[in-house]
Formats: sequence, C-alpha cells, structure tokens
Amino acid sequence: MFKAIVSAETLSSTLDSVSVLVDECKIHLEEDGLQIRAVDPANVGMVDLSLEAAAFESYEADGGLIGVDLSRLEDIAGMAESGQLVQLELDEETRKLHIQIDGLEYTLALIDPDSIRQEPDIPDLDLPAEVILEGKDINRSVKAADMVSDHIALGVDDADEFFYVNAEGDTDDVHLELTPDDLIDLQVGSAHSLFSLDYLKDMNKAIPTDTEVTLELGEEFPIKMHFGFAEGQGQVTYMLAPRIQSD
Repeated sequence: MFKAIVSAETLSSTLDSVSVLVDECKIHLEEDGLQIRAVDPANVGMVDLSLEAAAFESYEADGGLIGVDLSRLEDIAGMAESGQLVQLELDEETRKLHIQIDGLEYTLALIDPDSIRQEPDIPDLDLPAEVILEGKDINRSVKAADMVSDHIALGVDDADEFFYVNAEGDTDDVHLELTPDDLIDLQVGSAHSLFSLDYLKDMNKAIPTDTEVTLELGEEFPIKMHFGFAEGQGQVTYMLAPRIQSD
C-alpha cells in the first residue's frame, strides 16, 4: 500500500538527485519515508537518498518496493507548476502508479524491481578530511575545472590547512584554494584524489547552490558528498570512486 501527496518541487528534487546517475531505480516505500540506493552501470558513482514522511503533505506506506523509469516520472512531475501538489497512489493489482496533478491523471507502468541493477552496499569509509562548503563553491570548482580538463583533483593541504581543487589540461591549468575563512568548516586530514569530471558535473546538477555540502576525502579514496533538500527532510549521499593515478 502506498498513497502520498507531495509538492512538485520536493518530488523533482528527489528524482533529479538519482537520475543524474541512473535511468531506473528501486524505491523502498517504508512506513517512515522513501529510500533509494543506486549505482551507475560503470560502478563508479553511487547515490543513497532518503526522504522522510514529514516531507510529504500526507504519506501512507507499508514497506513496499517499486521499480520506476526515472525519466518518465520526471516528465510527469515536470507537468506541475511551482507550488502545485502531486498525488501518488500505487495500484497493487495492476502494479501501476496513479499520479494526479490538478485534474491531470496519469497512469505510469512500473518496472519489475528484480530487473533493475542490484542496489549497492555503500561502504563505511573512515575518511580523514572533512570539508563543509556551500553548493555554489562546488559549482564554481566544477565549472572552472571543466574549462581545461576532464579530470579534477580534490584535496586538503594538512600543513597549511586549506581545501584545494586542481585541474590540469594539455595546455592550461586551474587551481583553486579555499581557506577555513572561505569554508563553513574544515577538519584537516591528508587528502588528495583524482576524479572524473563528467560524474562530478552530473552530481553537481542536483546540488542546490544555496545548500551546505559536506565532503569526506582521503588519499586516493572515494569522495563522499552529503547534502540536504526539502527543508532538511531529505538527505542525499553521493559516493564517487577515484581515478587511480599511475606513477
């Protein structure tokens, strides 16, 4: 059983956060909210998302599992105007999701969850450095790096205590330093890893520029990025595997 009413903005933010990595996903309809975990086909990027029942205008669920085509559901959510509510109801017999937006009724065929890629186990990494910054600083870093390269190095200088972004192209380089004064918080630790810019660009699309983002970093380790949405009632964690630099 699943029946809910949610704002179009909250629904779109939820779907956008996952669709930057995958085309389809499993959604766990828990009693206390939604849970989504997914990994991209190359096993490089992962997303772990939760949306509390309190983020909905109304929410009833009893622990079901559905599979959805994200682009189709995003298209439907995109039909709603700002401030409109979206009604969702699962028909358990036909395995279809009924969606209503201000008189518009849409019936979405669901995907068999067993046909969707297995959900990843998000490893519990004890990463030495933690950086808390605004989404706009990530956006600025990604855009600057994209001008010169398809890779981006993120790290923390534990001697001089600053977070840095490096991108080296064939001819041009970009370097950005953010000191504790520029950041919301910095826990210094030895960190330097190289990442595919394509993945970070995709993840960056889903990160609001005005939100706080927590980065966890290590030496040639995956990066973890955490941020909230829906007034803190939704949480997203991205994890991105590094590109190992050969000597």
